[in-house]
Amino acid sequence: MAKITYIEFNGTEHLVEVPNGLTVMEGARDNNIPGIEADCGGACACSTCHVYVDEGWVDRLPAKEAMEEDMLDFAFQPDPRRSRLTCQLRVSDALDGLVVRMPEKQI
Repeated sequence: MAKITYIEFNGTEHLVEVPNGLTVMEGARDNNIPGIEADCGGACACSTCHVYVDEGWVDRLPAKEAMEEDMLDFAFQPDPRRSRLTCQLRVSDALDGLVVRMPEKQI
């Protein structure tokens, strides 16, 4: 289980424990975290679970695959370094302490 901090665009923080095997998106969904819409349900077919990963975590996460890179082109104000789709981040003990920030809106 990993403790993940989700920070809304307005600065509101939500620290939740997410079971291993789920995705960061599912952790937000299951804990009613506002700001992650996940319209496609985690199929990497939209960009509505876009977040900015805290700088200290960027190099600790698995590399983006081509499909995620393509979908991030549709995200609101993507950051080439810090933007990730939470449906593509599988939770493990290695993600304990992860901090993600929501964009102003999802598109």
